[in-house]
Amino acid sequence: MDSPTEQVANSATDPVLGSTLADRYRVDGLIGRGGMAAVYRADDLALGRRVAVKVFTASTEGIDDADRRRSETALLASLTHPALVTLYDAAKDPASRREFLVMELVEGEDLRKVLERGPVSRRDAARMLADLAEGLHVIHARGIVHRDVKPANVLLAPAHLPTRRWNAKLADFGIARLLDESRLTATGRIIGTPGYLSPEQVRGEPVGSSADVYALGLLMLESLTGAQPFPGPALESASARLVRDPAIPSELPRDWRDLLAAMTARNPADRPTALDVALATESLGVDDGAQTRGDEPTVALTHAPATEDDTRVLPATRVVPAASDDATAATRVMTGVAAPTPAADRAEDPAGRRRLPRRMILALASAAVLIGALVVVPITVGALTGGDAGTGPTPSEAPMPSVDGDLGTHLDQLEEAVSP
Repeated sequence: MDSPTEQVANSATDPVLGSTLADRYRVDGLIGRGGMAAVYRADDLALGRRVAVKVFTASTEGIDDADRRRSETALLASLTHPALVTLYDAAKDPASRREFLVMELVEGEDLRKVLERGPVSRRDAARMLADLAEGLHVIHARGIVHRDVKPANVLLAPAHLPTRRWNAKLADFGIARLLDESRLTATGRIIGTPGYLSPEQVRGEPVGSSADVYALGLLMLESLTGAQPFPGPALESASARLVRDPAIPSELPRDWRDLLAAMTARNPADRPTALDVALATESLGVDDGAQTRGDEPTVALTHAPATEDDTRVLPATRVVPAASDDATAATRVMTGVAAPTPAADRAEDPAGRRRLPRRMILALASAAVLIGALVVVPITVGALTGGDAGTGPTPSEAPMPSVDGDLGTHLDQLEEAVSP
């Protein structure tokens, strides 16, 4: 917003600044200025909210018919969608005789300013394309053609999710309907910007929804490359598209190249609809070598085997994929805390000492049987063969083998637990 000093200076040359349009909208700052209109920040005194007011130049006429203005405004105001800047009002100021629109005030930059710093990532471009194509589909379904899709008319509201950089909103749709297209075309005025006009607009032919798809294709090419597809003076830029298609960089993935080529086909009948474009964005490649927020590979936890005391925390280990910036990289695995053994699954001796879990007792019993078999088999074989082993103790009298360490202690506890 302009500083108080700048506002005083500007108000001397711009009578709209500081005025109250239609006794309701108090204008207090300039947002931007174009060939047909200037956009201001204002306060809606009736509803107590901040709004954007687009005031048309004195030479732009077309909303003289009050009934038509009300019907067209009602139609445009009914088009509520997250990707469309909401229109609140359209009127003519009695004092200045200026026609103006009142719209939702979107805090954030427009795409033109963003592209001045360079191209955007494929991931941001794909999400922006999905938003804008869906918004165009909504207005096309109501019989409205935007006619002026360009970076300055794409407002980027800051997103509230870590996976998105912004939410794209399309401004200025329906201007042709409000300003009476027949009057504008009768005077030779073309609604649009030379760098983004479709071939049929340049030739002065009837314009349909496919013209918006063409302009959106040029806009996306500029977003991905940082350069206008048809640069140069207005006449040169507008006429270039009549003889050639825009250059599409070969380094873009095949799905991007195919979609952009279809959107910018010179024959309107060869272009996809806005709905087709919106659906196609779901399968576009977005990996351009730069990891973005919210795209970390999934992290999974796995429990370590239960230990005897069930209280030790094992050191965490992390398996990281070699290409950690790939959103499709393998799942990371981390080792966590061992799960405690339920109390009902433990055994205690009569003295109240904690004993081994029953599952471990069964495992040790199996081990004891195996060890016992190793002792019994040689004795039995000796008796059958008449060797010295036949004079030793009988199997029933054979002592348990002596085993050192924790296993020996556990075997002693097992023997004690099963003794009569």
